[in-house]
Parts: sequence; C-alpha cells; structure tokens
Amino acid sequence: MESIQAIKQRFGIIGNDPKLNRSIQKAIQVAPTDISVLVTGESGVGKESIPKIIHALSHRKHNKYIAVNCGAIPEGTIDSELFGHEKGAFTGATATRSGYFEVADGGTIFLDEVGELPLPTQVRLLRVLESGEFFKVGSSKPQKTDVRIVAATNVNMAKAIEEGKFREDLYYRLSTVEIMLPPLRERKEDIHLLFRKFASDFAQKYKMPTIRLDEGAKQLLQNYRWGGNIRQLRNVAEQISVLEQNREISYNTLKEYLQDVGSNLPAIIPSQKNKSDFANERELLYKVLFDMQRDLNDLKKLTFELMNNPNTNKVQEQHAGLINKIYSNPETQPVNNPATLVEEPNKTIEKPTVEVINIPANEPISKNEDKYSFVEDIEEEENLSIQEKEIELIRKSLEKHKGKRKYAAKELGISERTLYRKIKQFNL
Repeated sequence: MESIQAIKQRFGIIGNDPKLNRSIQKAIQVAPTDISVLVTGESGVGKESIPKIIHALSHRKHNKYIAVNCGAIPEGTIDSELFGHEKGAFTGATATRSGYFEVADGGTIFLDEVGELPLPTQVRLLRVLESGEFFKVGSSKPQKTDVRIVAATNVNMAKAIEEGKFREDLYYRLSTVEIMLPPLRERKEDIHLLFRKFASDFAQKYKMPTIRLDEGAKQLLQNYRWGGNIRQLRNVAEQISVLEQNREISYNTLKEYLQDVGSNLPAIIPSQKNKSDFANERELLYKVLFDMQRDLNDLKKLTFELMNNPNTNKVQEQHAGLINKIYSNPETQPVNNPATLVEEPNKTIEKPTVEVINIPANEPISKNEDKYSFVEDIEEEENLSIQEKEIELIRKSLEKHKGKRKYAAKELGISERTLYRKIKQFNL
C-alpha cells in the first residue's frame, strides 16, 4: 500500500493538513474494495482527486474511468447519457447509443454533483446499485453492468432529503463510505504552499519571474475566507502573475484582487437568523399583544365600576394592583399619582378623570342587568377583531402568493395543514 506522501506526489496534491491526510488515508483504505463512496465538501476543494486515487489503487485500474458532471447534463437527456437509448426511443434518436454504465463496464464511474440528479434518474441509479441492472431508454430488456460508483456533491444532503429533492435510500447506498474534504479556510497552513505552487506553475507557463508575497500579503492570504476554495486561489494567483509588473506583492496589491475583504474574513456572529429565532420572536409578539388586550379589558372594567359605584375609594382599594401597575411606568405616570400621595396626609387625592358616557334617558340601565355585561361585550368585540385580523392576514398572503398554500403558510409561520384548516374554518 502506497503512503500518503507518495499519493500526494503522484496526484499533485499540496498540503499537510490533518483533515486532508485523513481523507486521503480513507481513500487508500477503501480503494481495494468495490463499495460505493460519497465525497463531500464545498465547491472548489478538489473532490475530483479522491475518485482518481480510488480507481488507480483498485483492481479496476486497467479498465475505464469515466467522470460525469451530473449538473452539466440537461434533465431531458441525462438518462440517455447514463444508460443509453434504443433507436427511435425519442425524437432525434436515429441510432442505438451506449450509455456510460455500459461503456464503463468493469471500471469506475465518477458522478460529480450527484445531488443535482432528477428524481426519476435517481430511481434508475438506485437499481444499478442494488442489482447491477439498468434499462436503456426505450428498451424493456434489462442489461447487466459491473461498475464501481464514486459520487461527489457540495449539496447539504440531509437538507436535500428533508426537502424531497434526493432519495434517502439512494443516499445510504452511495455513502457506504463518506469522505469529507475540508474547505481551504480550515487549512490555513496549506494556503501559502498552494499559492507558491500555482505561482511557480504560471511563471513557467507564461515565461516570467515568479511572484512572491511579503509578510502582510501572506497574512491577508491566510485570513481570507476563500469562498471558492482552491479554485478561487488558483484564479487569483494566475491574475496576479499575468497583470503585475512588480513581482514582490504587497498587502495592498493583493487586496485589490480579493473581493469584499472585510466581509470575507472569519466572522463570529452569523449574518442570518435561524428559523427558530423568528418563531420565538413571533411567539413573544403574540404574548405582548394578548397581555395588552387583557390590560385593556381590565381598564374598561375599572372604568365601568367607577361610573356605576359612588364609593370611588372602595373601587380603588379593590383594584389597587391594577392601579399600581398603571402608575409603575414612569413614562405614563401622571403628576397626581395616588401611590405617591398616600404617605402625604396633608394633600388630597384627586380622583382620576373619567370620560362620562351619556346614556339616553329613554334607554335606562336595568337593575337586573349584569353589571359586567358591558365588559363582556367589549371582550367579545376584541376577540372578533383578532379573528378578523387573522382572516385578513391569511387572505392577503394567499392573494400575494396567488393561492399557493405552501408559500402562504411559510410566510405566516404556520404549517400548511393549519392553513388549510383555517381556510375551511373561515370559508376563504
């Protein structure tokens, strides 16, 4: 078995990061077997090197190795590309064609960007992994193939499965062994090594002196976030090699080639809120609104008692808690605060000003009428107004999204089932 260092030299891999070494070690160990491998990592980290290592160290190394970029093939033709088609299977199929799985029989197929495969193609691929059989497009005769499948993706597979974009059973078939390549920002010690290698390659290619970085530029190079990873680093090295006359590159010169340097440096605070944060804020807002409604009802109840009870002091004693709550806010506390006048016997307590509601003489209040019926009517009106607001919000959201309940429910922060129930409840 070849050593990690020998494999790096053979395949031109630069770096000594422990995570990178671990990924290469896993590739070396899994190569002699026929199990499927899934290579994960961000775009531009060099995932295409792992399947080459696996194929070169396997017993299939003398057979074909085919790399297929699944994201670059149109959805309408990908089945034909992978599995072939019969003559006349569709418009333009003037002859029988062999697919990649037939051509690579006995070898290895590398499916890059496998997360972009359409669902019908995923079903076909699952059959190949389970039984080694496939059907050409337009054919009812199964064909056998013996291929080793190595797949790669930069998609969050757990999220894709949750959203129904990728089959869970296919994921587990592909990821018998999963090899994750770290992003460049987690390999800071390797960044300058890679840059020097690229600078040397481009100096030979364009027949010019090699560029070099001063200390400030080296620090900037290592602290930059490198969203495009090795691919972006190589691009920057080539630009500087071609465009700069001065071969000693300073901090300011390098900064001109790095977009949004400030925003690309590592950040501690996330730039986006989680869905749970919005849900908590919404619940807090609902609680505040309901507390305000309850306080308003208590105030109306207190006002009604003050209007109908000549003994104002007795009413104040009964509702001392509510009155203290009203006067506890310094912004709303009036000058004549009853709570502050209790300890001053020489001063008289002014009764709170109450807006008198004129009741027509021909409509007297019945003595037998429940003295809190007015408050109950108010509470009922408040509840109805909340329901009307809810109906209005649901109607506006449905209109905004042209009747699509999925997007309306997401905007309202409720489940699609709850939205469907409320649509039936309010006859929307």
